[in-house]
Amino acid sequence: MSRVTVQTIDSAPEESRVELKALEQKFGKVLNIHGAMASSPVVLQSYVALQQVIGDYGTFDARTREAIALAVGNVDECTYCQSAHTMGAKAAGLTEEQTVAVRNGRVDFDDKLAALLQVAREATASKGNVADGTWQSALDAGWTTEELTELSTHVALNLFTNYFNHMVETDLDIPAAPGL
Repeated sequence: MSRVTVQTIDSAPEESRVELKALEQKFGKVLNIHGAMASSPVVLQSYVALQQVIGDYGTFDARTREAIALAVGNVDECTYCQSAHTMGAKAAGLTEEQTVAVRNGRVDFDDKLAALLQVAREATASKGNVADGTWQSALDAGWTTEELTELSTHVALNLFTNYFNHMVETDLDIPAAPGL
């Protein structure tokens, strides 16, 4: 059971309502993660701001963003995020089998994506540290320094949501990701 009350549009603090309403429209309902975040306007506003910056300035397509989220969520063992991003990844063009492969770290269907996800996985597992060889492999696969630098924001956003879900024990209100 979640440690915080999942807010509705009406019960959320005033400073969370506009963003919560927009998220409800985007997803068709107030997801438990968003309703729990709405308990603290600083949490919801931070999440929305990072999403907005990525949307405005990010270079990765939806498929790549979702794959990053799946990789980080798997390393960080976030059930909620792995489930949410399995749905998002499928909507962005990955098959369910590919979502499982991404989570397992065995991306044999796209070598360039595999190199990027290895950087994300290593950064997640090693407190942001990435071996020179892993970084160079991503460059050799065709990623630019700008893209690899941008990856830090995606990792940070996903760690933020993973840690949030761990801290408040967000109840799963979406289909569970397939088992590994």
